[in-house]
Amino acid sequence: MRLGSLSAQDSAAPGDVAREEARAADVLRLRREIGRMQRRRSESPVVPIPSALRGLLPGEGLQTGSAYSLSPSPSLVCALLSTASQRGSWCAVIGMPTLGLEAAAGFGIDLERLILVPDPGERWLAVTSALAEVVPLIAVHPGSRILGAEAARLQARLRERGSTLLVTGPWPQSEGRLRIHDPQWQGIGEGWGLLSERVVTVTAQSRQDPHPHSVRVRLPGPLGTIEALPQTDAVVTPISRWAAIA
Repeated sequence: MRLGSLSAQDSAAPGDVAREEARAADVLRLRREIGRMQRRRSESPVVPIPSALRGLLPGEGLQTGSAYSLSPSPSLVCALLSTASQRGSWCAVIGMPTLGLEAAAGFGIDLERLILVPDPGERWLAVTSALAEVVPLIAVHPGSRILGAEAARLQARLRERGSTLLVTGPWPQSEGRLRIHDPQWQGIGEGWGLLSERVVTVTAQSRQDPHPHSVRVRLPGPLGTIEALPQTDAVVTPISRWAAIA
């Protein structure tokens, strides 16, 4: 489901009145869509993630009602959405116009239960808060810096509704941080061949376990699955910056 009507371009009509009318129409449209998907609060303490990544986080999943910071990687976003989506959960992706439907489907995400808001502009926070009412797993790329008070209000909404938020970048009071680094593509020879898979390291830290944990995975593998590789003796350093890996 692509809510393209929530593009920032829609509020470009001349005059403050026209902008407010466009904004009100967008909010009403979003509420109607949400009204079709009313759900009960999730009673599960964790959101499931691929088996190759479960050892990275306490409880082997994402804590329900929490926010996590991610490195800005569409592959990592799709990986973390995939298992919950395959088990019937609705997911939403906000502010990521380059995330392709074909790539999402390749990770096993159910496109019939995926809401896309590719360009919410400055309204990304309002859209995120509204979708948190009914969507259990949301990924967002913030369109602007968020204040601590705003983050606290959204965090309260997440806890109340049992919705989990994945943010591509730093986030105040995040439950944990995940990043991918050290990428290596397979399938290229001496100037020939086709890219068949990518191997990366995924490193995670959390409030419950601040010690960094890492796993080497194919992301994606030849069949689009996420496959863990044998561990190495490489030294893992704490997360101090965000790796911008596509």
